[in-house]
Amino acid sequence: MGAHKHKVQHNYWRVGLSAGLVLVLFLAYLWADVVDVLPGPLSLHSVNDSAVQPVRNIVEPAPVVPLVKNDKPIDKDAAQKLINDLSQTAGVGPDFSAVIMGADGTIAAEHELNTLRQPASTMKTLTAAAAASVLDMGSRIRTAVYIDEAAEQNPHITLKGEGDMLLSKGEGDPIHVNGRAGLATLADKTVKDLRSRSVNSVHVNYDSSFFGPVRSPESIGANNPSGIYFTPTATMAVDEGRERSDHDMAANPDAGGVYVPHTDDTEGQVARVFAEELGKRGITVIGPPTEQQLVPKAAPIAQVESAPLNEILALTLRTSDNTLTELFGRLLAHATGEEDTPRGAVQAVLKALQTLGIDVNAVRMADCSGLSPGSLVSVSTLVAIERAAVDGKHKQLIPLVDGLSVVGLVGTAAKRGQGNDPDGLVRVKTGTLEQVTALAGNVSRFNGGVLVFAVIVNNPTNMDTAIQAVNTFMSALPRL
Repeated sequence: MGAHKHKVQHNYWRVGLSAGLVLVLFLAYLWADVVDVLPGPLSLHSVNDSAVQPVRNIVEPAPVVPLVKNDKPIDKDAAQKLINDLSQTAGVGPDFSAVIMGADGTIAAEHELNTLRQPASTMKTLTAAAAASVLDMGSRIRTAVYIDEAAEQNPHITLKGEGDMLLSKGEGDPIHVNGRAGLATLADKTVKDLRSRSVNSVHVNYDSSFFGPVRSPESIGANNPSGIYFTPTATMAVDEGRERSDHDMAANPDAGGVYVPHTDDTEGQVARVFAEELGKRGITVIGPPTEQQLVPKAAPIAQVESAPLNEILALTLRTSDNTLTELFGRLLAHATGEEDTPRGAVQAVLKALQTLGIDVNAVRMADCSGLSPGSLVSVSTLVAIERAAVDGKHKQLIPLVDGLSVVGLVGTAAKRGQGNDPDGLVRVKTGTLEQVTALAGNVSRFNGGVLVFAVIVNNPTNMDTAIQAVNTFMSALPRL
């Protein structure tokens, strides 16, 4: 009995000591938090909620394909048979090229490797590779508001964009790429600053001078007569300027294949939506928004930022978005000092590809997206880009691999497979015009390793049959 009592008292003493130590540590943490020695919700210092945090470096994802040294040789006879079967399929016709290549650069089989043909949207892989190799793909596109401090009453505030054509009317959407930056969010930040200045009424201007006046490739209208496949490049736009309902937008902002009419005044529309949002928050906007360049001494008071460029590029490739592809060309021209025109964008793409070691001497680019007639590319160029993206030596091209449509799963190739073999194993960029069907991409092989391929069919005798034949060809590649 006495021993038991001594044991109980000993336990009480040990519990009391532990509780005391916990209390001391807790009070020490609270003190460290208050004086900002340790992170936490408490602080003696004021916090600037409107400060924009710097963009952090994005951690590179793990490779999505094996390294070249792990590749197994491709059966060249089996590869050539796939191309022969494609050529002999009724409806394909004689005007086609195809190539199957190991990731080490060994050509397993080919047909008219260097013949130039119209590539349709596989052209987008050229622009994507060029942009990814030059631009900081972790950076974001800014849309900012500036105030002219010279006027003490009813000052002018100016909205200036730098190419975000995926703004939303409402709050910023942290989940989707389209709408990551919202005009309602920008209005909230702007009003907070205006209130701090005791400003209750403003004039709203917008500056669209970030890009030059020529916003569309010269011949892009030939394949876009109704204007639903491309919006002229703009310094800022809501949902690329597409006139789709709020309901459709809310259902999936990042949906592909949204071919609807576009507004003719994308930047003006942004300014009008922004002015309306200011009004909802009690700021009187004097007159309609006016297009006017930013005055030199204007001070920034608020900004929002797009999704990182790598996410925008992935959306561009998965949905085969002409508008965003042409935008990447213009951003590339802007970054490299080329002429601020669609032709300057093409030159910027070609020069960046040359720097990557891609032979583009024979390439003809009528635009950056492949929508305009007149572009000519060989499957040799397309497959060289695909190989560079998976060879392990060009890590800056990882966004190109990650952004491709996955057969059977996502994007424009979600329904392109024949059977289950290619599902999840083939990443491709599709290309389709009235007389063109094309694919270019990479394949994870059942027997190990990876291959890259490209196929272009021009002027098929039967378009539907040709598309099915290309699908059959592609679906057999994982078994090589």
